Amino acid sequence: MMKRVLVISFMTTTIYAGSLFSVGQKNFGFSVGSSTGFGNTYTVVGGNFNYFVMDSLSMGVGYQGWFGHKPRVDEINIPVSYYFQYSPQYYPYIGFRYAHTSVGKYDGGSGYDYNTYGARAGVAMNFGNNSYMSIGWVQDYREKDGISKSEGYPEVSMGIGF
Repeated sequence: MMKRVLVISFMTTTIYAGSLFSVGQKNFGFSVGSSTGFGNTYTVVGGNFNYFVMDSLSMGVGYQGWFGHKPRVDEINIPVSYYFQYSPQYYPYIGFRYAHTSVGKYDGGSGYDYNTYGARAGVAMNFGNNSYMSIGWVQDYREKDGISKSEGYPEVSMGIGF
């Protein structure tokens, strides 16, 4: 029904003395991309906020909206990620996410909601005290009306701190 296309994220990060992945760090991000679903191509716009509750562990909240056609799709997600310091430059990460998606009315039918649970893994590369890039994979699982579906897609993020 819906197919995700690579969405590139650009993040801005507030930096304190220390690592990009230290307690107290905050990430604000936005994303713009496209995706197909319901026979249409949508513009996908999103935003997120993450906070490091302890060294290497971030928790956050995000929103993603699919615009340009009907039905409208809105998603709220809650990610949790843990970064392992492999070296001063490389930080492999694992994470989990929960998302709630609302699909609006379309083709005379009614709208519906569903929940998604997912895992993510990848590596963040530190390019100095104030920039990084991460590349990873997300695997989502959802069930609606007794039908289970699994979907995977790549994720790419770039961060600049100031």
